[in-house]
Amino acid sequence: MKRREFLKAGGVGLAATAVAAPAVAQSMPEVRWRLAASWPKALDTLYGGCEFFCKRVAEITDNRFQIQSFAAGEIVPGLQVLDAVSNGTVEMGNTALYYYWGKNPAFTFGTSLPFGLNTRQHISWLQWGGGTDLLNNLLAEYNCIGIPTGSTGAQMGGWFRKEIKSMADFQGLKFRVGGFAGTIIAKVGGVPQQIAGGDIYPALEKGTIDAAEWVGPYDDEKLGFVKVAKFYYYPGWWEGTGQGHNVMNKDKWNALPKHYQAAIQAASEDTFTWVTGKYDAVNPPALKRLIVAGAQLRPFPQEVLEACYGAANEIYADLAKSNPHFGKMYSSLAAYRNESLAWMQVAELSFDSFMMRMRTRT
Repeated sequence: MKRREFLKAGGVGLAATAVAAPAVAQSMPEVRWRLAASWPKALDTLYGGCEFFCKRVAEITDNRFQIQSFAAGEIVPGLQVLDAVSNGTVEMGNTALYYYWGKNPAFTFGTSLPFGLNTRQHISWLQWGGGTDLLNNLLAEYNCIGIPTGSTGAQMGGWFRKEIKSMADFQGLKFRVGGFAGTIIAKVGGVPQQIAGGDIYPALEKGTIDAAEWVGPYDDEKLGFVKVAKFYYYPGWWEGTGQGHNVMNKDKWNALPKHYQAAIQAASEDTFTWVTGKYDAVNPPALKRLIVAGAQLRPFPQEVLEACYGAANEIYADLAKSNPHFGKMYSSLAAYRNESLAWMQVAELSFDSFMMRMRTRT
């Protein structure tokens, strides 16, 4: 009797398993995507963030959703990632949206508006100030959708062959600078150049350009800029942050199960913490090594900062009138910045200023 009951119960269990297995397979299909990055493999924080992201998606989905990352140039050049995602060459990419400011200047808000926000303010604006929705309205015109991922934090002002003592030194200066900041450099007399990360060193070495900015000490050290230019300027006023984005082809995104979309969202947020945290850990010792290697730290003169600030605001005022996407984003970001700066001054600035004073006493 007991044997018959056991077999009966076992039969029910087997039947349930037979029903459940196809249901699980249906809800967790095997999906393979490719991710094209704008970064060379040598940059183990930016490109390393892409590898971390892909690993996290696989972990979250029990390896059912696999994304393979490709460095700049392996599928498409680093500055053509958005195009590759838009036309379906790859399902997704990891890039800095300001690389595509030539398509629409409003893309700069995805990475960093010169004299805009710092890292904390920017991710806050994207997530809580409506910034991501505004950017995705623009990305929709390219059949894409974007999610913020790793950020570099505030960046350095770059490597110069000669000292910058006044605005006169910017006249005719061939300067590799990322994204929309080039329009400001041009307005004050410089000659902006947009060059992918892996191509900067040879251009600087050969004298094709006079100066170049990239990210900060850790990545700049890896790319060897100190060997060909000694003056290392700060702050990078065009990038109070360096926000990256995962950009997905909208058709491919919509075809994903909702929990796979959630996996991309969660892994992107994890990657923000991984990339930004790593930069804050590796930049300080890298800066010390660069100084030992011969880098000469220089602050941009106040005259230069104020002239560039004034030029930036003139450009913003004109674009806000002529470009609807730019106008909406600038209005949103400027209002958010004013509220945020008031709070930052009360809390963050006072704390940081005190700690800096105490550091000099010990």
